[in-house]
Amino acid sequence: MFIDPHIHCISRITDDYEALRANGVVAVIEPAFWLGQPRTEVGSYKDYLNTLVGWERFRASQFGIKHYCTVGLNSKEANNEALAEGVMELLPLFATKEGVVGIGEIGYDDQTPMEEKYFRLQLELAKELDLPVQIHTPHRDKKAGTTRSMDVCVEHGLDPSKVIIDHNNEETVKEVLDRGFWAAFSIYPSTKMGNERMVAIVQQYGSTRIMINSAADWGISDPLAVPKTAALMQERGIPTEQIKEVSYSNALAAFGQSGQMNELDWLQDMTIDQTEKFNGNTILRGGRDPRVEKLANKIIR
Repeated sequence: MFIDPHIHCISRITDDYEALRANGVVAVIEPAFWLGQPRTEVGSYKDYLNTLVGWERFRASQFGIKHYCTVGLNSKEANNEALAEGVMELLPLFATKEGVVGIGEIGYDDQTPMEEKYFRLQLELAKELDLPVQIHTPHRDKKAGTTRSMDVCVEHGLDPSKVIIDHNNEETVKEVLDRGFWAAFSIYPSTKMGNERMVAIVQQYGSTRIMINSAADWGISDPLAVPKTAALMQERGIPTEQIKEVSYSNALAAFGQSGQMNELDWLQDMTIDQTEKFNGNTILRGGRDPRVEKLANKIIR
């Protein structure tokens, strides 16, 4: 079994859900992020967050996958102060909803003063609610941005064990681990981290506090990056326990600190029932017969 702790399911089609389940993914975490173009109204952000905790959670369940999310104001849109102020008023309302396992993804994009302001405000919200934090590290000047992100977390008194630093690479991993933070890696085509490079990182650093994700979104990306990378690790002789840690156990340990995510969520009473509806809507189209099936998920020890 696998967990993908960073995937933007709202951008994916139902075929992806079916493929995820067929390849052993039992749970996903969907961080709040930007849509590829700027949002112009706070109301659109509210509807988006409602989708994460509502329809998307239901849609995943129709394919036998437990869906969780993190909520936050992404760094790119933190530069729009009018939008940012409105979103900050919404976040406390959503952060305590069922299935929300943290504040995220937040952090820096261009490392502007506005990004820093709203990064700090959201860290304080996470502290107040005792939730894990999922941090987006910048694509530009990544090493400095990653160090700065951790410095700010420490300054605000966050325990590094409650903070997941995402989108790591070879430049950042050592400092993240040395400072006691979780190091997440996005296995993303052409950018971020390839699965061959990821195998080398586990061979060098081991599996403690390391996790992998697909970060699959509306761009060219692979929702099956986690099971594919796990298979490559097995092929390259990495011990089974280490593979399990980076593709399952560590994500559960990190985000399970929210109190909203538990292994029993998918080990007990996991049933696909496509006769169910959400606000009167169903995933079925064109007279398709509903699938009703009890799933048997098993831990491989």
